[in-house]
Amino acid sequence: MPTPRQEDQGQTLEPSAKQGQPKRRARKAAFAAAISTSLEWYDFFIYATAAALVFNATFFATDSEVVAALNSFATVAVGFVARPIGGIIAGHYGDRYGRKPVLVAAILLMGVATTLIGLVPNTSVVWLAPALLVLLRICQGLAVGGQWGGAVLLAIEYAPENRRGFYGSFAQLGIPIGIVLGNSVFLLVSQTVSADSFMSWGWRVPFWISLLMIVVAVAIHRYLEETPEFQEVEAKREAAPTPAASPVLHVLRNNLGTVLLAGGTYLAGLFVFYITITGAMQVATTNLGIERSTVLWIVLAAVGITAVMVPLTAYLSDLYGRKLIYGIGIVGIGVWAVPMCLLIASAHPDNIWPLAIALIACCVILSFQSGPQAALFAELFPAEVRYSGASLGYQGAAIVGGFAPMVMVALVDGNETNLWRVGALIVGLAVVALLCLIVLARRRY
Repeated sequence: MPTPRQEDQGQTLEPSAKQGQPKRRARKAAFAAAISTSLEWYDFFIYATAAALVFNATFFATDSEVVAALNSFATVAVGFVARPIGGIIAGHYGDRYGRKPVLVAAILLMGVATTLIGLVPNTSVVWLAPALLVLLRICQGLAVGGQWGGAVLLAIEYAPENRRGFYGSFAQLGIPIGIVLGNSVFLLVSQTVSADSFMSWGWRVPFWISLLMIVVAVAIHRYLEETPEFQEVEAKREAAPTPAASPVLHVLRNNLGTVLLAGGTYLAGLFVFYITITGAMQVATTNLGIERSTVLWIVLAAVGITAVMVPLTAYLSDLYGRKLIYGIGIVGIGVWAVPMCLLIASAHPDNIWPLAIALIACCVILSFQSGPQAALFAELFPAEVRYSGASLGYQGAAIVGGFAPMVMVALVDGNETNLWRVGALIVGLAVVALLCLIVLARRRY
């Protein structure tokens, strides 16, 4: 016969174990979101790296280096244009049939498309390789457009209500981790093989690594259940007398203003982010004469700091509110924009510190947006259309990021003293973003 103390322990342990299950599931979901987004963004960003280092000299080579570079980077932009379409498709099916199956499908699509890019042949048929690259880049854009919403909702809808910002930030961690992984792999391969071998086959190795995405997709499919909130939505839908309308159409009819405002709050952040990881590298190497490897290490350090800051700012949003922390990021971007550009312009091969300070400080400021963003965008929409609404707001604004480096190059116009123009544009975008956030804060949901 158990003693009274043993009975008390049993009575205490059983509820505790039950209480611990949601936390374990939340941690498992957050970990899955971080892993899937890290590999997803790794795949998405290594294409841009290859476009800068390889494709302009192989698949898009012409008599003009400028034309070759523009053609190569145009395929990078194609992926950004495809992202909102991926968000629309995934949003419809994610709100109708579940977060998990759509997330798994997006991961598989990205893994297959990226691996196939590494298999595109060097062929004498002029149009074949570029056509294959464009097709596969579109598939990458569709995949990342659909995957972000699934990973975010997987983390948030499992999370405790008072820690949604923190758990949701694990999906956001995939962006800096993916950049660090992609640049590190390219750096490692380029330093391991000869220059000719790198241009011949070495650049393909980072794309083949994407086969790991298939393993992640299988693991999520096998070990994670559908989110509790979607299960509730599904139960209500089955009990409803009439079938629900298309989630995407519902969002466009009833929440279009919220979608546009959410995307507007992210315009400045996206523009600055892609300037930091690509545009600044082009200006530093071409106009300022700084070694590419040096700039790459600076970018890696800046983005690495972001990976530490994102969970911290997300936790602060749980304590003090999403919009406050997010707004601090917008104001910080506007205040830092011009000084950042002036610092970049003052850097040179013998003094790289102005460039390092400009980019590192910029990434710290951006963390105040990246951290709470997942929870902020998700909480703007009811559960039954959350996948569609959050994806449309985020991926719609992403088109701006795809053209940011090109805009920066056009404004600088070969003269680093013109960088102040870029800073002025960022200030304008920050003002628009802040106004959108203020309107959002005043709306009722």
